[in-house]
Amino acid sequence: MKKLVLAALLTLSAPLGAQSAARSLPEWMAGTWVHEDGASWSDEIWTDARGGLMLGLARTGFGPRLDNWEIAQIRRKPDGTISFLAQPQGKPASEFPMVLVSEEAIEFANPAHDYPQRIRYWRQGKLLMAEISKMDGSQVMRWNYRPVVPPQD
Repeated sequence: MKKLVLAALLTLSAPLGAQSAARSLPEWMAGTWVHEDGASWSDEIWTDARGGLMLGLARTGFGPRLDNWEIAQIRRKPDGTISFLAQPQGKPASEFPMVLVSEEAIEFANPAHDYPQRIRYWRQGKLLMAEISKMDGSQVMRWNYRPVVPPQD
């Protein structure tokens, strides 16, 4: 019940553009994205929104080594709410309901999850920014992904 009240309050108090964003999936995330810091790397691929679903995959590594991978979904549920579902390395999915949204930012949270508890994406110019943390903002990890431009024929 608290989730429904929070979602309703966010939608009613949001500007018109954000109300529209609350009903749609974050298409501005679609694409292939890469973050590189020395030999450390991370990439994410997000499909466009179709059928109320965006599919994502992510992987991180160091040099030629793969350290982690994850399959994710951002989906509109039958009740109209939007959730992020994460399956790190093929484990059962953990759900993070959407708690904040604007035209260029979206945040999901699940206080009952061990880590992360908060997942946030936003656009900063041409970059896709991503951040995970505990609910209190501790144990923060942040990525600034640049778009991968496909080769021109």
